[in-house]
Order: sequence, then C-alpha cells, then structure tokens
Amino acid sequence: MVTKKETSDLDFEALLAKYDYNFQKGDLVKGVVCGFDSQGVMVDIGAKTMAVIPTYEAVDKGENIEDKYQKGQEGEFLIIREEDEDGKFLLSKKKVDFAYAWKELEKAKAADETILGTVVNIVKGGILVEVSGVRGFIPSSQLRTRETEIEVGSKLELKILTLDVQQNNFILSNKKVYEDTVEEARKNIFSQIEPGQVVKGEVVRITDFGAFIDLGGLDGLLPLSQLSWRWIDHPTDILKVGDKIDVEVISVDHDKQRVSLSLKNLEPDPWIEAAKTIKEGDKVAGTVTRLKHFGAFIEVFPGVEALLPHNEVVEYQNENKTILKVGDNIDTYILKFNPEDKRIALSVHDQSSEPKEVEASEQEQSADE
Repeated sequence: MVTKKETSDLDFEALLAKYDYNFQKGDLVKGVVCGFDSQGVMVDIGAKTMAVIPTYEAVDKGENIEDKYQKGQEGEFLIIREEDEDGKFLLSKKKVDFAYAWKELEKAKAADETILGTVVNIVKGGILVEVSGVRGFIPSSQLRTRETEIEVGSKLELKILTLDVQQNNFILSNKKVYEDTVEEARKNIFSQIEPGQVVKGEVVRITDFGAFIDLGGLDGLLPLSQLSWRWIDHPTDILKVGDKIDVEVISVDHDKQRVSLSLKNLEPDPWIEAAKTIKEGDKVAGTVTRLKHFGAFIEVFPGVEALLPHNEVVEYQNENKTILKVGDNIDTYILKFNPEDKRIALSVHDQSSEPKEVEASEQEQSADE
C-alpha cells in the first residue's frame, strides 16, 4: 500500500524529471514568449522558472518591446547567464539575430551579391552603414559620390569587400556596385551603338578639351569642336555637370572602347543657310570672335566664321586708329566663299586682297582649326 507521503515523493520526482535540463551559458535554446515585466521579455524555455530577455538584449534603442514581441511567439535565444539563485536564466535575442545576420552576409559575399545598407553616420574617412543589424564601414575611396552628398538614413546599394566576424571587420563598397553594373552596361552599349545614332546622356565631367557624357554606363567624349557651330572658348560656356542632353554618335572604336559624340550635328548646318544669302563681293557686318597672329576671325552669319588676314587687320587698325578686340563689330567684304570646305576669306576693302594672300590665309585658318 502506497502511503500519502510516498505519493507526494513520487509526484515531486516526476515534477523534477519534467524539468530535467542542463542549460549552460552560451547554449542556443528554443522558447516561447509568455509576457513582459519591468526587466524585459518573459520566455518559457522549459526551465523551472521563466527566463528573461533584458530590454537591452531584446530591442534596439528607440524600439518598442511590445511591437517586436507577441505572446505565444516562438524563437531561438542565447543563454548569456546561467540560473541565478531564483532559478532564472538571462537570454539574448539580439545576439542570435546578429549571428544569423553574419551568416547571411557571408553568403552574400560568397555570391558577390548586391545588398542594401542604411547610412547611420558620416565619419572621417568614410561612412558607417547598417545592414541587417550589423554595422559596417564604407571608406571614402569606395563611394560613388562624395560624403557631403549622402544623408543619414539614406539607402545605398553595396557589395562586401571584407567580412571577419572574429575581428568584427565589415568593409563595404558602393563604388564596386556601380563598376560592375557599368561593365555590363558597357558591353550592352557597344553591341548596339552605331555612328549616326542620337542618344541621351548626362554630363559627368568637363575638361578644357571637351565634356564626358554618361550614356548609361559608358562615358563618351564630346569634343570642344563638336559643341556648337559657333566658337566656344570652354565647354562650361554652354554645359554644366548634371545636364541631360541629346548627342549624336559620330564614331565608335570597339578596340579601345571609345565613343565620340557631337552636339552641333543636331543643329542645322549654318553654312548651308549662309550659302543662300552670302556671295563673293558682298559687304557684310560681323563680330570679332577670335584674334590670332595670322588674322582675326569674324562671325559674318550666326555660326559662320570668316578670316580677316593679318595684313587686313593692320590696315583696318591704322585707318581707324584703333586696336581690334574680341567683341568688336566690323564691316568687311567677302573675297572668297567656299561653303563645301567651310572657308570664307575677307577684306576691309572691296576686292583689294591678292589671291595668293587669300589662299595663304585660308591655309593658316585650316591649320588653326
């Protein structure tokens, strides 16, 4: 016959057997969220008492704990402190999420995938970003744009350069995403682009000799001479970085992967119009656009320049007791007009220049241009 005392002992042993566990610090355990208290989140992991996720191990600063956890929610947790005298374990959810995030990042690096990061701070030498709860660093040299053009909270497409969980080293590149995309785009562009095509582009760089136009992954050169039919001293006279423009492809070098562009080809050829209204012997009013050692260039029709030889410039200055300057207005005569070669020779007197002088002056004009 089993006594009342023996029954109580058996029940107690069965209860102990139910909670027969050997949890240790560092173990990954499964549990169910049961509620909340002043310490944090209460979790049932199968121990004698509820385990606790302290608030600092449950949510980030500014997050609401009850928005992130719901009663009955199952999850994995890391034991960060073994049972205390009250039988409670301390758990961490953030460390588990952090470990899983590192694993996902390792997969992304191995596959050379593009990932999305959020800018959290702009520091000396680069930018701090957060990716899946892990903070990484983008050096200035790995940014597509300057730090001053990026704001905290903005999203950036990134690729992982180095990843070392032991050293907590997480270096990323925003530039590599662009370079990889550009390489693919470059191949596509060169398989399709042909001389004579009109394409859209964006001015990305300006130099003394022209402007570089991004055609969607490939930078084409727009030379100074192809900017306008009118004389342009510098590309910044008519363009600025960021301008969206249409340009015509004038040549494609597949071996060197270079594309030359023209802006003026999209405008009517002013020499064709000039040929309709100007003929040799005409007196024309013009404006000085350039002064060279061999003469002065005069715009005698919008976009059409003619050469007034040096001896004619000297003669004009002596007769008018003035020094010819860029921007001056002057009346001249058309001595020779060759619209096919885009050459016009001028004189300050009606048919006063010698043919040889005119021919020599035209050769000098050709060499200059």
